[in-house]
Formats: sequence, C-alpha cells, structure tokens
Amino acid sequence: MSEKFSFVVNGKTIVTTEDVNLLDFLRDDLGLISVKDGCKEGACGTCTILVDGKAMKSCIFTTKKVAGKEITTIEGFTAREKEVFAYAFTECGAVQCGFCIPGMVVAAKALFMRTLDPTSDEVKKALVGNICRCTGYVKIEEAIMLAAKLFRENAPVPHRECKGLVGTSVHRVDAEAKTLGTAKYAEDYVVEGMYYGSAIRTKYPRAKVLSIDYSEALKLDGVLGVLTADDVTGKNNIGHLEFISDWDGFIPVGGITRYIGDAVALVVAKDKKTLAEAKKLVKVEFEELPGLFTVEEAMADGAPLIHNKPNNILVRELLKRGNSEEAIKNSKYVVTNTYYTPATEHAYLEPECALAIPTEDGVQLYTSSQSVFDEQREVARFLGIDKEKVRVTAAYVGGGFGGKEDMTVQHHAALAAYVFKKPVQVLLTRQESINISTKRHAMKIEMTTACDENGKLTAMKAKILSDTGAYASLGGPVLQRACTHAAGPYNYQNIDIEGIAVYTNNTPGGAFRGFGVTQSAFAIEANINQLAEMVGISPWEIRYRNAIRPGQVLPNGQIADEGTALVETLEAVKDVYENNKIAGIACAMKNAGIGVGLPDIGRCRLTIINGEVRVRTSAACIGQGVATVCKQMVCETTGVDAKLVVVEGPDTHVTPNSGTTTASRQTVFTGEATRQAALALKKELETKTLVELEGWDHYAEYSGITDKMGSDKPNPVSHVAYGYATQVVVLDESGKVTKVAAAHDVGRAINPKALEGQIEGGVVMGLGFALTEVMPIVKGIPQVKFGTLGLFRATNVPEIETTIVEKNKVELAYGAKGVGEITVIPTAPAAQNAYYKYDGVFRTSLPLEKTAYKK
Repeated sequence: MSEKFSFVVNGKTIVTTEDVNLLDFLRDDLGLISVKDGCKEGACGTCTILVDGKAMKSCIFTTKKVAGKEITTIEGFTAREKEVFAYAFTECGAVQCGFCIPGMVVAAKALFMRTLDPTSDEVKKALVGNICRCTGYVKIEEAIMLAAKLFRENAPVPHRECKGLVGTSVHRVDAEAKTLGTAKYAEDYVVEGMYYGSAIRTKYPRAKVLSIDYSEALKLDGVLGVLTADDVTGKNNIGHLEFISDWDGFIPVGGITRYIGDAVALVVAKDKKTLAEAKKLVKVEFEELPGLFTVEEAMADGAPLIHNKPNNILVRELLKRGNSEEAIKNSKYVVTNTYYTPATEHAYLEPECALAIPTEDGVQLYTSSQSVFDEQREVARFLGIDKEKVRVTAAYVGGGFGGKEDMTVQHHAALAAYVFKKPVQVLLTRQESINISTKRHAMKIEMTTACDENGKLTAMKAKILSDTGAYASLGGPVLQRACTHAAGPYNYQNIDIEGIAVYTNNTPGGAFRGFGVTQSAFAIEANINQLAEMVGISPWEIRYRNAIRPGQVLPNGQIADEGTALVETLEAVKDVYENNKIAGIACAMKNAGIGVGLPDIGRCRLTIINGEVRVRTSAACIGQGVATVCKQMVCETTGVDAKLVVVEGPDTHVTPNSGTTTASRQTVFTGEATRQAALALKKELETKTLVELEGWDHYAEYSGITDKMGSDKPNPVSHVAYGYATQVVVLDESGKVTKVAAAHDVGRAINPKALEGQIEGGVVMGLGFALTEVMPIVKGIPQVKFGTLGLFRATNVPEIETTIVEKNKVELAYGAKGVGEITVIPTAPAAQNAYYKYDGVFRTSLPLEKTAYKK
C-alpha cells in the first residue's frame, strides 16, 4: 500500500500518495499560482509560503516533509489581509514586474505574526531570503511599514481616487493583481491536454554532433515525440536582428556547436516527471573541439571560424570627430587606462517560458517577452509560415532588463505544437536560463582622455573590444551605443573611437539595461577623475566645467536641446558630495529611442467598447509601468475618467506593433503615439459622449527621425532625446556604502512614484555591478548558480536619495525622456571614485576588487 501524506493547505486537508517537490505540487496539483517558481534552489524567495506560521521556501520541501504541517499561501489570506497588502504595495509604488511580490507579501505576513510594529532593520531581515531585481527594495520596505500600520491601528483601507493625470503618482494598473498573485505569467497558463517540452543541449561549448539517438526515449510511455533540426519546418535559425539571424534553433548531426546553450533535440512528454526521464534516455555523441574563449583567441590568425564568415569579427564601428591625435599631443594633461567589465547575468526573477497551442494552420503563443511582434516574426520564420498564422499574446513579464529580447523557448514550443498538434509548454530551469540566455557584454576598453590646465576636456581616444559570444544577438547595436556615449555628456569634439565586437564560444552577449553605456561610461568617468586630480580640482568641479549645456555640441556632434539639464543634476548632488568625507561621483547620458538612422516607431490604437476607452499597444511592460503611462496620456489629454480607460495587453492580432521594449523608448515613442490618438479622441468628445462614440477606433503613430552613424552632417541627430544624470556614492569608514544620491534629468515625470522606483532599482543594480555581481565563465561554461551571482539583498541596500529634475518643455510625450536604462549607468564609476578616495587604489575592473564587499 502506498504511503499517504496529509497536510493542510489554506485551511483544507490535502492527502496525497505522491512524494514530490512541494512547489510543483502547490502549483500543478492545487493551482496555487501565487507561489512562483523563480530558481527552485532555495535562493530567490519567489516561492515563499507559510509553514506552521514561518516563512519558508516551498521548493526545498517535498510533500512527505510537510506531512502534518499547516501551509498558507496568499490564496488563503483573509479578505482583510488581501485588501491591506494590495493597497499598501500599490500606494507605495512597491510593484514593478511583480514576480517577487507574492513572496515578499508572505514574508511580511510572517513578520507581522511576530510584531506589528517592526523597525526598518526587522523588515530588511524579514526580506533577506527574498530577492527583488526591479525595485531596489526601498518601496517594498515602505509598503510593509504601511501595511503594519494599517493592521496595528485596525484602520480602514483608504480609498484614493486617481484621476490619471500626467505628473501624479497614479496607481499602477496591474499592481493589485501582481501583489495578490493573481496576475498570470507565462508558466501560469495551463490548458487541457498540455504537454511539456525541454531541450537536450550540448555538453561542450564547441563540438561536432556525431549522432543523436532518441529511440529509447520514444519507448517511454507518455513521450509524445522528439524533434531535431530535421523536423524544423522553416529556417533553422533565429536572431533578434532579421538581417543577421545567425542563431541555430537546433544543431544538426554533422554540425558544430557554438556555446553551451545550443540545443540538439527537443523532448516532449505528458508530464514533468516523464519529461525528465525521457531526456536521460536520449543519447548524443559529440566530438569535443578546442573552443575560443577570449576575444584575443578569436581574433588570432588561424583561429577556427565560429560562423561562415571571413573572420570572427561580428562588426567594427568607427566614430571620429575633429583631430584627437593633435589635440591630445597639445594637451596639458593626458591619462590612459585599460578597463575590464565582465559579463553579467540579468537575473530577472521569472525564468523563460512559453506555451504554444496549435491552431488550424498555425500556432497561438502565450509568452513572456519584450516584443510580441519580434516573436511572431522569428517563430513564423522558424515554422516556415506566414506571420499572420502566428498569434502571440503577452503574459505578464517577470522582469527583462533586455534579456528577454532574444528567443529562448518560444520557437521550440511553437515547433512542437505545430508538428504534434498538441499544446506544449517549454520552461527553462534557472540553471538553464543562466547557461543559455544572453549576458551583458564583457568589454576591454583602452581609453585616453586629455584636458587643458583648467580642466577643460580637449580630446579622447578609445578602443573597445566586445565579447559578443556565440551569436550576434544585439552585439552590433550594443557596440554602437558603447561608442556613441564613450566620450560622456561633455562639451568637446575631438574624439576617435574604434569598437570591435567579436564572436567567441562564450554565452552570447545581448541587450542589458544600459546597453553598452554601462561599460564605456565606467571608463570615461574614471579617467576624468584622474584628470581632475592632475589639474587640482575636484571631480565635481571638472564635470561642472565640462557639462553639456543647451545649445552646445555633444562629442557625437548632436546639438544639446533646451531641455538638457546635466548641470542641474550636478547642482542637485553638490552638497551631498562636498559634505561627505568619502564620496565618489559620476555623470551619464543615455538615449531614448533606437536612433542612429534606424526605423523607430511607436504605435497606439484607441477603441471605444462598452463606453470604455481601450488603449491598445504592443508595448511590453517588463516592470517599468508603460501601461500606466499610456493610461495617463489618455486621461491627461482627454479628461476622461480614469475608471473608463482600460489598457489591454500586447497581442499581435489586436494591438499595433509598438516596437520592442528597449532603448528606454516606450514612454517617449508609444507614449507620444498614445497622446496623438488621445488628441483625436478629445476632438470627438467636443460634440459626442463616449456612449455615442461606441465602436470609434483611431490609430496613431510617432516616428523618431534620426541620422545614421558616421553621417557627414555637421551636427547629426543621433537620437530624438537624451536623459542625463549624476550620482554620488558615499562610503563609511569601513568602506561600506551608506548612501547614494541620484539626480536624474527625466524631462518630465509622468508618474513620479514609479519614476523613483526605477531610479532606486537601477541604483541597486548598479551597486551590484560595481561591487558584488560575479559570473565566472570557465572555458565557456558559467560557474554560478542563482544564489551565488552576488545579487544585492534588502539588507545590503543603503539610503537612496532621489532627485527628479524636470526641465523639458516640448510637447513630445509631454516632455518625458526614458529613464529605465540611465539609472544603472553612473553607479559603478561613482563607486570606483569613492573607493579611490577611500584607499588611494585606482581600480580598473569590475566588480571592484578589495572592497568591503569583495576581499
């Protein structure tokens, strides 16, 4: 007789004979989707539940281990508890991507069972087991404090009317659903008769595939089938940039693998247990080949070619203005340093997942990505069918930061559904995600910077080598941004920048928040600090003297517009910098929009249905809150009651193509398209009511016109808008960061509280990049787990003081500039400067060595 395990879940007695992972049981058998699968190694906290009143990670238990215990998830909270937590987290702006939030709420509930009057330190300690990658924890702590106050005082939950106007802290449209765990992410979509798929991947970064034998796997009961390159119905390659598309969906027999993430086969089975067993039965024979794991190896004469190209160089970029050689030769002070920035992991809390459902002649996909239209295009190519036969509907996205621009599971799920005519879900384990998904590009930057006797910058010269890994991904555009921003936000025009992106057998580099500028800004800002020392002025002063001002010319030739406010950000942090003994400073600029002459269009459709304004865009919300921004654009422009404005989710068959959520572009581009559509609605409302406008439908778009890189115009327009920032990092006597002051020129704050959250989250991510995050890759294989990445936790976070600078008066998107990426850029060089002041060691690589965080 089978052993029975009995335990209580949310007040109901559960009896099972299965001894399985508790996280899987709660989700798959009981349908409790508030319990999220973030890492399944006990490191992230997204699966936190109460076990006999204590916050525990469900992934470390089995059903047998919890026999006789009482388990509570958010689904089992009282109505009062749900109301309080939903209000507090929404009101405080504590929710961004939302994937970690249910675990945070459960941790808070456990804390409240001990005390309803917690200190800040007690809240931080209560959250130590829960990682958030978006918010920087600040607003989560505020939300927990507010919830404790409401419970402690037994106070009614306040009712706050949000008119939805621009410049006000409107409640996020998705905050309540994310807080209570009812928001559906890709893995939460389950349909009847659903199968599960998972790829067999290479054992070696570079190897020849000699044979694939899956005959034994097919004999296993419950295995639907195994797919290889021979089964691809379209073109067996994908790629975010359509004109490159050099990423193989499967490596065929006789083919050579390029990195540890390459798939050779896809196994599809009726359940997760059968799937795991079947994968073990697939036999793949490899011939291991020598790999290329450094840029220098890949560029060496006679190096094996990773792709069918003359050499291993993906792209070379040159950016020159003036005469840098002459200017450097005639300058009073010159510094040259070589900097190294590592590959780093996005570490979004939601692993990649897609569900594909067969249709009559195509597929329907539910995915977690940064652009449903990019997925539609790539899946259609992979299947060899018309794009219109691939419908992609976005689930909620549990973080992206650029890492969900590339395909990971979508094409595999789609192919399995298309071939087998069954719904198939493909989910990456956390370790698969780390091994397979793109990383921030590792770069080596040799930089020379010069100035005159007064500290006036005169010239710079740089050579940037970027490790693009096994495939192109966005290696070209990332290198472009690294080059176009390498001289910094300063007023001088003698620049000479060469950038080279090189294929290796490492994990591919891709889009990552900051998009190449995190790397080149680290170099230019550190060099400027040395020049300040030579001149005998402070790092603040040298930046103030050189800061770009309206009407002046940026190093890339673009004329700074009237909304330029770098000087104001410097002035905002001056007191913090000068009144602290150990403080470092850095500035940054970052584009809004793809720019450099490429097509860049935001689109929106407004439709009146049942007396409501339906806002339809495909702009992916990955935590930044673009759906709420679009709602505010409509409310501000038309005056329509916020309750009557509904923002629909991205769907290729309903919403227009608003472009990828990348390049800090959606608030500006899709926000402006939404404003334009709302202006048309406003005109209609002069003579008609919403009820009378039933069925009204209006499409609008905004296209940003820019000049290509290398344009021969005297003053080319590289991007439609630039944001600017200054950050100061303060250390105590022990070398710990105690405060970060971050002043950001945002143009116009559409939603101030959400904007603060973006800055706080970016600062914490920047501190991780500077101090703790590591991703050692040995011979092409990442040597980390999620729990050893060095991500900041709530107990690490210092005081973060944000200053929002608003100066932009243009009509475009009500003056807003993108802020998502720039928040992370100045933090690392500011920390480098602080540590230089702390111990006199000028560090040139990240994460910074020999600090209080890295011995």
